[in-house]
Amino acid sequence: MDLRNRKVLVIGSGKSGIGSAGLLGAVGACPVLFDGNDKLDVQEVKEKAGPIPGLEVRIGEVPEEEKEAFALVVISPGVPVDAPMLEEYRERNIPIWGEIELAYTFGKGKVAAITGTNGKTTTTTLVGEILGACYESVYVVGNIGNPYTGEALSMREDSVTAAEISSFQLETIHTFHPQVSAILNITPDHLNRHHTMECYVKTKEAVAKCQTREDVCVLNYEDAYTRDFGERCPARVVFFSSKRVLEEGIYLEGEEIYLAYREGKGQRQTRRLMSIHDMNLVGICNVENVMAAIAIADAMGVPMEIILKTVRDFKAVEHRIEFVARKGGVDFYNDSKATNPDAAIQGIRAMERPTILIGGGYDKQSVYDEWIKAFDGKVKALVLIGQTREKIADCAKAHGVSNIILADTFEEAFAVCLEQALPGDAVLLSPACASWGMFPNYEVRGKMFKELVEKIGV
Repeated sequence: MDLRNRKVLVIGSGKSGIGSAGLLGAVGACPVLFDGNDKLDVQEVKEKAGPIPGLEVRIGEVPEEEKEAFALVVISPGVPVDAPMLEEYRERNIPIWGEIELAYTFGKGKVAAITGTNGKTTTTTLVGEILGACYESVYVVGNIGNPYTGEALSMREDSVTAAEISSFQLETIHTFHPQVSAILNITPDHLNRHHTMECYVKTKEAVAKCQTREDVCVLNYEDAYTRDFGERCPARVVFFSSKRVLEEGIYLEGEEIYLAYREGKGQRQTRRLMSIHDMNLVGICNVENVMAAIAIADAMGVPMEIILKTVRDFKAVEHRIEFVARKGGVDFYNDSKATNPDAAIQGIRAMERPTILIGGGYDKQSVYDEWIKAFDGKVKALVLIGQTREKIADCAKAHGVSNIILADTFEEAFAVCLEQALPGDAVLLSPACASWGMFPNYEVRGKMFKELVEKIGV
């Protein structure tokens, strides 16, 4: 689509929207940045956006006379695709893209696109580190916090990109065609946005919809949804498994990771890759992330020796089962990125000490039974905050958890943890909920936790 001198509406004035407007301005389009929050100031939005050629800003509503003039509408991930205002543009036959589609249209090189309910950030970061150890021009973009649109125009034909792609971003792709895709797992999440599990699963599978048999899709054999998708995936499938020996793929046997493969139509061969004790990461969830990253990087052409060396050197991603410090014999872990019950299950499973657990936050209509069951006697105190605290407390009581403490603020919850913790224990922030309502995002929540830990006397 030739967008030169054509008006494009960008909905959402956050990081993603500003990235899209910046790309559009750079390619000669006329971006109109819109935000429905009528309390925002036009001049402040312009200053936040920075110098973007031809940028116009609209706050509160788009004038009726402008609506016919748009060649394209680009929506930020936070804008639901069923938002009433978008129907107006569909009726006018104006295409609706998301940031990923826009960036892909102007980007170059090979792309590895990584999605899944949990583990995306760790896996994408690790893949980016591996690619960086092998290639000269490497980008790590997407839901990880670095907008794809902000990097697309710098990419070259020999560039390689690791892109973390959320379900919100996958709702608005059309021609996006990664050479390697991955779906790490699919468990209930964001049902307040996708409404049904069937819709959520279909959205995740869209990461591979434009792929062919020349491409690779990495899937988790132990997830029923992704295993089923493997039978109808348009790309060549590479499975990984943490529970069984695979005929082909990457698998965990005991404490060792293996690769099983066939050359042509030859016999099955295996290669020991590494011990899980060679990793700096903890928990079976991170073993799965590592296996996925190995498969993705291998499919992107990185020699196995480089892959394994990078994996051995890799440290945990901030906010994901991140060891913060040991104070007074108590280990503190920041798992603020566990914004749903399944992610929080991985956090508690990684703990090897009696644990005081901080949970609760914004209600995404999740259920918490499986998370509570995963406590498995490890949780000596459950400290709950936020909108979901009573809901989680009721669920925990139903499963026999008795030491439950409700706190009004995050600082109060942390103080309770210090009262409850003894030398040899762990304090784990793994909320199973989004941060909204108390914090603008999970990063701010995690940073506050780390700041409070640092203030503790040795």
